[in-house]
Amino acid sequence: MSLRTSRALTGATAAAAALLTLAAPSAAAGSGPYDPAESGSDHVTVDGTGRIARDGTLTLSGAYRCAGGSGPVFVGSSLQQGRGSFRHGIGGTRAVCDGETHRWTNRGRPGGDEERPFKAGPARVEATLMELRTTDGLPLPRPRASHSEEITLTER
Repeated sequence: MSLRTSRALTGATAAAAALLTLAAPSAAAGSGPYDPAESGSDHVTVDGTGRIARDGTLTLSGAYRCAGGSGPVFVGSSLQQGRGSFRHGIGGTRAVCDGETHRWTNRGRPGGDEERPFKAGPARVEATLMELRTTDGLPLPRPRASHSEEITLTER
């Protein structure tokens, strides 16, 4: 496999994991700070502040821990602002599942009719650790951990 093909597949897989985050059920969703002692070895957290750049690019971050697995694992994130609004997938990061805690940062610009659909202020982020397991030749998503958090978006 060429390097170009490998990068394209990795990018496509990360994008798929981010999109699947939108439909993933919350395995460990909560409304307060995450306590890793409440779950197994897999967990994901969300930082309390996200950033909006002048061009509308959003940056979300947090931490995760996972161990083992039979397929690639990604940290996907989605953002929602306002009551009844849609969640927008924001980036996807390949996870290192070595049992250690690592930082994740996802960046992206949501599509849609509005140039900048998000504004400074309160919002809700959901981050999900998603493993892609191959079954009968098809990569199928398996949520490993999820966490939802109220954050503050700031202009940068």
